[in-house]
Amino acid sequence: MDGLVALARKTIVQYVRTGGLPDPPDPLPPEMSARAGVFVSLKKNGELRGCMGTAIPREENVAREIISNAVSAAARDPRFAPVRPEEVDALRISVDVLSNPEPVTGLGNLDPRRYGVIVRTGHRTGLLLPDLEGIDSADLQVSIARRKAGIGETEPAEILRFEVSRHTEED
Repeated sequence: MDGLVALARKTIVQYVRTGGLPDPPDPLPPEMSARAGVFVSLKKNGELRGCMGTAIPREENVAREIISNAVSAAARDPRFAPVRPEEVDALRISVDVLSNPEPVTGLGNLDPRRYGVIVRTGHRTGLLLPDLEGIDSADLQVSIARRKAGIGETEPAEILRFEVSRHTEED
């Protein structure tokens, strides 16, 4: 199993079953030692069960970012009840490590298969990861990110794009 996904799974299992958190690996592997935004996504029976993350890193390294966001995906996603211990084995976990977001001047600079998108104005921010099922145009991607943030379709907003390194648990 991929090390990033293994850390997310270990975190979720330990947190859901005991309330505790694991320590990051020691020594940290190179892919966990940098700072980056991270999203942890949970699926159960092919359906989203939780997804939380950070576009801009809040922790000192990717390992700690994974631990923090794995707990959030399992227990703090407002769209779902917290994951129960008996559900843990049925979860399929993915970890997306984000590149630094960069501003774009128009939808022509977006590709929803390659880039995620951030739409923001003031304190309202909507983010959509890349390569999501059913999201096949930049227009739709930006529209969904606007709705997530409560930003109107014609309201001025900054648009940023980012790439991800996606790590997925095998079925």
